[in-house]
Amino acid sequence: MISKNTVCLWFNKDAQEAAEFYASIFPDTAVTAVHRAPGDYPAGKEGEVLTVEFTVMGIPCLGLNGGDGFKHNEAFSFQVATEDQAETDRLWNAIVGNGGQASACGWCKDRWGISWQITPRVLSEAITDPDRAAAKRAFEAMMEMGKIDVAKIEAARRG
Repeated sequence: MISKNTVCLWFNKDAQEAAEFYASIFPDTAVTAVHRAPGDYPAGKEGEVLTVEFTVMGIPCLGLNGGDGFKHNEAFSFQVATEDQAETDRLWNAIVGNGGQASACGWCKDRWGISWQITPRVLSEAITDPDRAAAKRAFEAMMEMGKIDVAKIEAARRG
């Protein structure tokens, strides 16, 4: 059954490869269907993979092999709440270590250009702390990081 609301992600010709990669690293993620083009289209030929239905941590997605006309950017990202440093490291390293690119403040891009925010829950709690001084210290520590360091965020929050 098709979801009422689905995230559609534009790929050149590798939507299936991307969906299978996501399924290999994220929990509650799976490729659910692969559809081939019923005829030729501007970016491909009849019989080639046109769309891929998949979920990313339970979120329904559709990968569209639409060609190289559009590129991903940071205006869209998946934000992944991690429980600890080990999970943060595992996900960050999987994305960056497989052709991705590190960025700042917990952001990175996978090799297809999709942006991910690998965000430990500790960080979210720290920067929303009712103690504004503690929140500011944690925020300032985050601003100096690429991959988030949970211990440094906790230390900054404590002062």
